[in-house]
Amino acid sequence: MPRTKSKRYRADSDKVGDRDTACSLADAVEKIKDCKKTKFDQSVDLCMHLGIDAKQADQALRGSLSLPHGVGKSKRVVAFCRDEVVEDVKSAGAIEAGGEDLVAKVEGGWMDFDVAIASPDMMRVVSKLGRTLGPKGLMPSPKSGTVTPDITTAVKEYAAGKVEFRNDEYGNVHAAIGKLSFENNQLVENAQTMIDTITKMKPAAVKGIFVKRITLSGTMTPGVKVAE
Repeated sequence: MPRTKSKRYRADSDKVGDRDTACSLADAVEKIKDCKKTKFDQSVDLCMHLGIDAKQADQALRGSLSLPHGVGKSKRVVAFCRDEVVEDVKSAGAIEAGGEDLVAKVEGGWMDFDVAIASPDMMRVVSKLGRTLGPKGLMPSPKSGTVTPDITTAVKEYAAGKVEFRNDEYGNVHAAIGKLSFENNQLVENAQTMIDTITKMKPAAVKGIFVKRITLSGTMTPGVKVAE
């Protein structure tokens, strides 16, 4: 039996209007901000449906970027690094740092972090965590910017809310681009930065339309179609 949409959702849908009619980013932000307020500060999410074959490795998208106005949320970051830089990366915002000792801690079941970053020379040690971190999307990777020689800068960026993204099995890329409490222009600039970044990453193997649909939504709001 189909789930009945709540009275609140139906009222918000009326405010948003025809969901198949695209509008500008500025108008999309206005529409989701006009929806009924909640007791918490909702995240604002951007979803891009792409014309890729997600099963093909040469069409997969993955990366990270720092948005102009952040995302309004800090992340718990751990760093796999040499002992001599442990204090530096902790000062940059890592909640835990180390080499084989940190690997052993994670192997023991500790997973209270959102992002794992590693220097290239530590991947030999970190590779044994593939089965633990891989399924959770936490394995450090050069493609996402979480394997880097400049580990202190990476920790600082991710702790401040740097956004990671990757396509799902249906060819969608979605990520939080801020909070409803942000100023309208901040959400517009963050969203445009995300759109521009993904658009420039069009794989050479993709033919035809790359960006098929863009939708902006709040945690508790209907989605609003954005003009491409």
